[in-house]
Amino acid sequence: MKRKLSCQGRGEFFKGPIMSIPTVAVFHYSLKDKDGNLIDDSKGRDPLHVMLGKGHIVKGLDEALPNMKAGVKKTITVSPEDGYGVVDESLRLKVPRDQFPPDADIQLKMQFQTSQEPGAPLFTVMHIDEDGLIYIDGNHPLAGHELHFDVEIVEMRPADPEEIAHGHAHAPGGHDH
Repeated sequence: MKRKLSCQGRGEFFKGPIMSIPTVAVFHYSLKDKDGNLIDDSKGRDPLHVMLGKGHIVKGLDEALPNMKAGVKKTITVSPEDGYGVVDESLRLKVPRDQFPPDADIQLKMQFQTSQEPGAPLFTVMHIDEDGLIYIDGNHPLAGHELHFDVEIVEMRPADPEEIAHGHAHAPGGHDH
């Protein structure tokens, strides 16, 4: 006689979080601003391979992709809060020229970090005035912007053991690290 196993009344067997295998999304995209100006796209390139939930793409896109299936095309609008953040005015600074190395060739749009620590902001030179003040901005260039992603899902699949061990998705042919 075969016995059926039942979960009813057996909650003690299921304590703790349910583990799931991370998902890899393979997709083509175009990124536009609110006025429809193209910022970036994958046209002419291989699709992007991303392990979802690992912070490798902006939060708003990362959270929208798991509900999609291969072959689906969708426009996803991402708020600044779920994209590159809101503008932090404390990262917009006026710095006297003498705060830079004397031999530094400071140019507009030049980027630099003030620290080698992980996560240190990348500053961009926004303006240089004739009085020797240099205006720099440590916000991401897309901070404060609503983002519009046109996404076409090529594949949704479980991450393989090697990807899980490395914490990121691998494109066909493996990886180079």
